[in-house]
Amino acid sequence: MLERKNAITMNGKPLTLLGSELKVGSKAPSFTVISQDLKAVDESILAGKTTIISTVPSLDTPVCDMETRRFNDEAAKLGTNIQIITISMDLPFAQARWCGAAGIDKVKVFSDFDKASFGINYGVLIKEMRLLARAIFIVDKNGNIQYIQLINEITHEPDYAAVLAAVRELAQPA
Repeated sequence: MLERKNAITMNGKPLTLLGSELKVGSKAPSFTVISQDLKAVDESILAGKTTIISTVPSLDTPVCDMETRRFNDEAAKLGTNIQIITISMDLPFAQARWCGAAGIDKVKVFSDFDKASFGINYGVLIKEMRLLARAIFIVDKNGNIQYIQLINEITHEPDYAAVLAAVRELAQPA
């Protein structure tokens, strides 16, 4: 498996990402994640909608908490043709507990704990921690990656304005 050494940092310490680096314009890779009710969910969830995919190390950390809450707030403003999903390595039970406590009702939250297929196929699995790097992917309704933001320092939040501008531009009628 491809290793990308020094791809990101945590508190300045270099970390290795597993999997290939994706490029804008490429087809979104396949994956299987687990829903909070323990059902397998694959890439078919992306079909027909523009999707913001937010990957976070763990919902139980301050930055991941803030990020997911922010995207939950933004989801209500984006319309029905855009969906936001968050994927972490947290167990589905922990995700359900956290989402309930945080009032997350617009973002769909999934776990990659089982096989790490999302992390590996999207190139965001952190070798040293078996957690997902903080990243944003926007996949258009045809299943093509149109935007990627890999946050270099895992303790930093994404550039929300850039993500929201990109998704709004994609959602404009042709």
